[in-house]
Amino acid sequence: MAELKDQLKTALEELRKGDKRKFIQTVDLIVNLQKFDIRKNSVNIFVSIPHKIKDKRVCGFLEIENKKIKTITKNEFKKYSDKKEMKKLIKSYDFFIGQASLMPAVATTFGRVLGPVGKMPSPQLGILMNVDDKALDEVITKINNSIKIRTQEPSIKVAIGKESMSDEEIIANIMAVYKAVLKNVPREKENIKNIEIKFTMTKPQKVKVRD
Repeated sequence: MAELKDQLKTALEELRKGDKRKFIQTVDLIVNLQKFDIRKNSVNIFVSIPHKIKDKRVCGFLEIENKKIKTITKNEFKKYSDKKEMKKLIKSYDFFIGQASLMPAVATTFGRVLGPVGKMPSPQLGILMNVDDKALDEVITKINNSIKIRTQEPSIKVAIGKESMSDEEIIANIMAVYKAVLKNVPREKENIKNIEIKFTMTKPQKVKVRD
């Protein structure tokens, strides 16, 4: 793992040599897979990262309105039978949580749209039995410090940091995701072809993980 960290450090140094942009670029991680059948071995996990990238926009399907987050109560569900309202909702929020008692109705009303884009409230991180300020604070903190990994093709692509973060912070986030992916693919390192990292406006830097 020490050698991988050194390679990542070198790759980041190369990326930082590029032209400065007028905005803070996102650091993207691409894990290219091999000998991996996504139909048989799909990966769908949340990974806790040590360094928060940004505060996510969270929306909750709750029985009672809560000031901490945007709330959609059951009485408002019918509003989203309008396709324009549904599209606007999906674009406006990064993450959706739901109160357990409402989940059957959430699945019926929103499942066909939120499911395919990977935003349906998940038992892993996003379904609450009890809704109070403490429970909401805890789940929002976890959401802000987590990355969702979902394979839809033979590579995993996620935002892993911002160029304003230190190399050490970015590398720590990459290693957390890399280790989690290793644990969740059947042949571990044999399933990893290589890693690429890039800034928003740069070409990727390729990092070997196998001899």
